[in-house]
Amino acid sequence: MSDISLEQLTSLCKRRGFVFPASDIYGGLAGFWDYGPYGTELATNLKNLWWKAVVKENREIFGLDGAIIQNPKLWEASGHLAGFNDPLIDCKNCQMRFRADSLIETNSSNIEELTDLLKDKPCPNCGKDTLTAPRQYNLMMKTWVGPVEDDSSVAYLRPETAGSIFTNFANVLETTRSKVPFGIAQIGKAFRNEISPRDFIFRVRELEQMELQYFIDPKDQDQEYEKWRQFAWNFLLNQIGIKEENIQWHEHDQSERAHYATKAHDIYFKYPQGFKELWGTHNRTNYDLTNQSKGSGKDLSYFDELTNKRFIPYVIESSVGLGRLIMAVLINSYDEDEINGEKRVVLRLNPKVAPVKVAVLPLSKKPDLSNLAKQVFDQLATNSDWSIEYDETQSIGRRYRRQDEIGTPYCVTVDFESLNDQSVTIRQRDDTKQVRVKINELADNIKI
Repeated sequence: MSDISLEQLTSLCKRRGFVFPASDIYGGLAGFWDYGPYGTELATNLKNLWWKAVVKENREIFGLDGAIIQNPKLWEASGHLAGFNDPLIDCKNCQMRFRADSLIETNSSNIEELTDLLKDKPCPNCGKDTLTAPRQYNLMMKTWVGPVEDDSSVAYLRPETAGSIFTNFANVLETTRSKVPFGIAQIGKAFRNEISPRDFIFRVRELEQMELQYFIDPKDQDQEYEKWRQFAWNFLLNQIGIKEENIQWHEHDQSERAHYATKAHDIYFKYPQGFKELWGTHNRTNYDLTNQSKGSGKDLSYFDELTNKRFIPYVIESSVGLGRLIMAVLINSYDEDEINGEKRVVLRLNPKVAPVKVAVLPLSKKPDLSNLAKQVFDQLATNSDWSIEYDETQSIGRRYRRQDEIGTPYCVTVDFESLNDQSVTIRQRDDTKQVRVKINELADNIKI
């Protein structure tokens, strides 16, 4: 694996259609990004793999698709209205605003501690000694529901997907006739009014989360916590192909953990800006169901018929941000080598997540060859669920390089001999080896 900088990654993603700045023709908007054709395919593949591993392969885990806007009382009960804050600091000279903790690279959000650490620190933008004292800044994005914009119609774009999972705990329990332990999984958008979005799609204002909330008997918390912690590690290594040297564990100490959590571990990935959070596993105890029960007046406790006991389940959370996972996958697979004396950029993506599985490339645009190549394309597309691409523009060498750079595992070349022997050449991305096979045996020789 070759190293790639954030600038190189951003350039590659735009040039090859993975990620574009949102509203690019108007200069973009900080913290918002659009996924292009290949980014969309990569994201879909990652979501499908996660959904299969979490929901499809577990009898006791069920899916949910909650609304982005919920009753504001949900966020009051969860503590987001009062406590979903980042420490904010302003410059009185240049009017720039910064996250206080990011100026000194600390995980602390304690205002007194930050004030002391930032004492006499100049503004990183203008260099003047004109920074204000830190203050808390709520990250919730506010909106209004209905025709009148007043205090009675205030609502919020959800800051996390977990809220609707907790409010639907009783609904899912009843409709699926489940028993504890059981889980609810969700993939969806969340919104955070980040003070300083940065590092490409790492810290954004609109993000997509893949989250599992697993409801358990408190007596089983240790074993269930370790099970889902190991699940995250194994998924990255075995399902996606992340290299082990690129990830490490970070255990939250008491100052980092949410006040209700008894344990919290993050998997850190080696991003260009250093090892940073990718996937979190947290023991949220019974905080969420207890507070939603108090806030709503509904009893969200669980009665265990085997033990004849009633309790409020603990929750083990497993959560990963899709954007950060996409970044990790691209960085993990990026490589540079040399083919016939020419530098090559290649994404050595696991074929299961590659945006395009097979590219069909006729050697020339001559009608006979194009027609046969299109028949090969149709045959593969009809008889598989792979993403197939057809490309007949530029030289064959340039087309190979383009497919290497978007991570396509296999290229199928249709040449003039194909018209006579009904055979094509399969070129493998990683070692560029080529093998000749019959068209009617093509699918059997491609391993995804």
